[in-house]
This record gives sequence, C-alpha cells and structure tokens, in this order.
Amino acid sequence: MKISKKLNDAINTQIGEELFASNGYANMAAYFDSIGLVRLSQMYFKQSEEEREHALKFVHFLMEVEGNVAIPAVEAPTSQFASVKAALEAAMTWEKDVTGRINHLMDLAIEEKDYATQDFLRWYVSEQVEEEANVSHLLTLLEALGDRSILNLEAYLPG
Repeated sequence: MKISKKLNDAINTQIGEELFASNGYANMAAYFDSIGLVRLSQMYFKQSEEEREHALKFVHFLMEVEGNVAIPAVEAPTSQFASVKAALEAAMTWEKDVTGRINHLMDLAIEEKDYATQDFLRWYVSEQVEEEANVSHLLTLLEALGDRSILNLEAYLPG
C-alpha cells in the first residue's frame, strides 16, 4: 500500500513535531532538576523518551506504507522557564498543539479514504486524551495546593 504524498508530507512534519516535543521535555526535565524537583525531572525525562518513541512509530509506519521518510530539521525549544507553573503551561500548550496536528492528520486520512492511516492514527488520538489529562491534572494540583504547591506536588509524584 502506498501512502499519498499529501499524507506522507504531513506525517513527516509530525515526526518533526514529536522530536521538538521530545527536546522540549528534556529541557523541561533539566529545568526541574536544576531546582531540586527530582521526581518531576524523572517524569519529564520519561515523557521526552515517549515523544521520541512516537516519532519513531511514525517513521516505521511510513516505511511500512511505502512512504518517503524525510525527518525535518527541529527548531530548538525553550530551555528557560519562569516557574514550574510556566513550564507545565508550556507542556499543556505543546500537547494541545499536538492534539490539533493529530486531528488534522486524521482529517486528511478520512478525506483520502486511507483506512490504514486512520487505523494507525487512532492510537495517537487516544494517546493525546491521556497526555492532555496528565498535564491538566498536574496544573490543577499545583493550583489547589497553594503556596506550598511545588514541594507538595513533588511529594505527590511516584518515586
């Protein structure tokens, strides 16, 4: 099965977005570590690895559907954050952006009646629900915990 050029190009773009998110989460993890939030740092290093895995899943899919893999240059994400809240808000923005991009890919696959790509993308659609919920939960906890929120949030996370 050969994927269309339009969908192929859009997936290559998404590969770059996944790698951008991976790099962004690695920067975020380093920031959390720099302020002593070891558990949050570990969580975001794991998130960075997960985003890279997402990119590689797209690469392998393109290879399976006789596509052309062309990984784009990846813009450098921010490495400076004003606060833990600002970092988590950036994560939420990234996740919402990824959700929009995945939905756009699904729209293209539906428009082209590419059922294999639709099936492949369904996992990402569900994954984005989880990704946004996780960051939203952290932001809600941070807000609810008040002045002692950062240390309480750190204590809340699994070790």
